[in-house]
Parts: sequence; structure tokens; C-alpha cells
Amino acid sequence: MVDKVNVQFFSKKELTSNEEFKRVTGIGGIFFKAKNPQELKDWYKKHLGFHTDDWGCTFWWKDEENKKSSTQWSPFKKDTTYFSPSKKDHMFNYRVENLVKLLDELKKEGVEIIGKIEEYEYGKFAWILDPEGNKIELWQPIDAAL
Repeated sequence: MVDKVNVQFFSKKELTSNEEFKRVTGIGGIFFKAKNPQELKDWYKKHLGFHTDDWGCTFWWKDEENKKSSTQWSPFKKDTTYFSPSKKDHMFNYRVENLVKLLDELKKEGVEIIGKIEEYEYGKFAWILDPEGNKIELWQPIDAAL
């Protein structure tokens, strides 16, 4: 049985009146360090059927408005600095609706923001640290560009 609270968390239709805007809308990616990323991608391709490329594997799905969306699975080299300043071996990417507005709110709330917004043809990105030192990548996607 699906927990109704969990289902409502990602539903835009279930926003409460005290929420000004939707912050996180879903998981954009799971990034982690690996001893040998290529061997690991090959293993997942062979044994679990992942359709891998240079970045890992992109899982395609449609959101509740039937728009094409994606979630990325990506092993990184063990010595990557992409997760810095975090010392963790993983980083999560969360999809957001309005990155600029979210960063303004997070700044007011005292959340540590790392660097500046970066923009690409497939979306805007920004990074924050949670209280345990996990680096979090926030992504306002342009799924049509993928």
C-alpha cells in the first residue's frame, strides 16, 4: 500500500496554502564515487540492463503533467572534486521549479550556498550543503533539451 503522504509530497495539486512555491519536485540524479566508473557502468549494463553512456544512465519518465523528464545515475572517478567541499562519496541532484527563488529563500534561512548559478542548454544548477556536509545539486531542468 502506498503512503498517501509520500504521494502528496511530489504532487503539485496537493500544495498547502502556507507553501509559497514548490521547492523540490523530484530526484534529478544520483551521483557517487567509484573505484572504476567504466567497469561499474559495464556491470550495470550487463546485469541490470542499464543503457549507459559517458555520463552513466539516464532514466526517462513523464511527470504528472505528462512532460518528458529524466533522472541521471552517474558513477564518478574516486578522485573527483565535483562533490567538494563535501567529503562524502555521493551527491544527490534534486529537480526544482524555480532555482533563483529557492536560492533566495535558502539564503534567508541560513543554508550554505556553494558558488553561483550555472546555466546550460539543459537547465540551471546551484549547490548547497546540508547540516551533515552533503553537497546537494539543485537543478531547474529544461528536459526538452535532453
